Amino acid sequence: MKTRLSRTAASFLVTVIFTLVASAQDSKVRGHWVSAWSTAVHTPLAFPGTPPAATFENQTIRMVIRPTIEGQRLRIRFSNELGTTPLSLGSAHIALVKENGSIVAGSDRQLTFGGETSVNIPAGAPMLSDPAELKFPAFAEVAVSIFLPKKSEPSTFHLLAQHASYITGPGDFSGAAEIPDAKVTRSWYWLAGMEVWAADRSAAIVTFGDSITDGFGAKEGEYGDWPNQLAKRLAEVKGQSTLAVDNEGIGGNRILHDGAGVNSLARFDRDVLSQPGVVDLIVLEGINDIGWPHIKFPPAREGSPVRGNPFATQVVSANDLIQGYKQIIDRAHQHGIRVFGATILPYEGSSTFTDDGEAIRQAANQWIRTGGAFDGVFDFDAAVRDPIHPARFKEDLQSGDNLHPNSAGYKAMAAAINLSLLREK
Repeated sequence: MKTRLSRTAASFLVTVIFTLVASAQDSKVRGHWVSAWSTAVHTPLAFPGTPPAATFENQTIRMVIRPTIEGQRLRIRFSNELGTTPLSLGSAHIALVKENGSIVAGSDRQLTFGGETSVNIPAGAPMLSDPAELKFPAFAEVAVSIFLPKKSEPSTFHLLAQHASYITGPGDFSGAAEIPDAKVTRSWYWLAGMEVWAADRSAAIVTFGDSITDGFGAKEGEYGDWPNQLAKRLAEVKGQSTLAVDNEGIGGNRILHDGAGVNSLARFDRDVLSQPGVVDLIVLEGINDIGWPHIKFPPAREGSPVRGNPFATQVVSANDLIQGYKQIIDRAHQHGIRVFGATILPYEGSSTFTDDGEAIRQAANQWIRTGGAFDGVFDFDAAVRDPIHPARFKEDLQSGDNLHPNSAGYKAMAAAINLSLLREK
């Protein structure tokens, strides 16, 4: 009897020891997935005069991204969410970037999908890679290279990338140190995000908007858009939780109507709610809803038919915009995400300006500032407007079209964000 009891006690003791060891090991790896970099995917633009989308077959594409927080364990999110046929990835690699599409020696890692080095992504679906180990600091450039063995049209891409992408001739160069005789483009193809395994206090902020969030007007390759400049400011705050900044802007996007990408209400779940680790959302949308019905197209070439404005009937009111904002706020709050409203920037002098549109902008901004629906407000309008002529940009803060900021304008916008609000957890 004593022997049986002693054996039971010993067995219990071993169980306790193994439980404690397992618990200790689990505490070392405790954390969660956080979106360290992402972009909003859309279909190729179908506007008059837009060149046809490229087609790839037996080619490699090397794309450069820049996560805003550090990581060591990561996975890549590819997207065929807007495709109507399966997408075949013959191979996919990640590596640290050296220059001009070349990679740092020893940093190449092959990505796998359920242990396999190739994958077919169903039409309408995203696909996460298996976790991979690659240590990188915040703001390091990372190459994501994919080999497309079959004929593939980029149904799911992002037009205005922050960095050059490199396209090869025939062959799989996804793991090559150099990309030979590459054609350079400024888009990301079938690439939607990078997630990192991060400490519990790490989180992500999504910036949601149009070309002014996408960074149009900033110099390519310098990461001068306001989300990147916000990420730099956040990284300089010592002793605080780590916050990534994801740029989910699409040039030409609107709240209430499709255009460049589906409307923001339609893409909200994919571009905001599906991002892991999101705690805050900053919304800067509305200028295209106001302006596009009044676009002044350049004169048609001699012998060409006169082009009408296809958006002329899509006029919105301030109340229409406000209802759109409320939808975004309510849907984010349902998922525990705080929402910060950004005022709409001035645009007098642009090709879309009208006095009626300016009245709508002012009314919408008044509601953003005083309506009390947002969890906080960042006054981008006040940060960039000319104090003498407030319907216009301050001249040294705009890119030349009186609609988009330049890098200095984006810096002023990032500086207008109260970091302490984003730090409240």
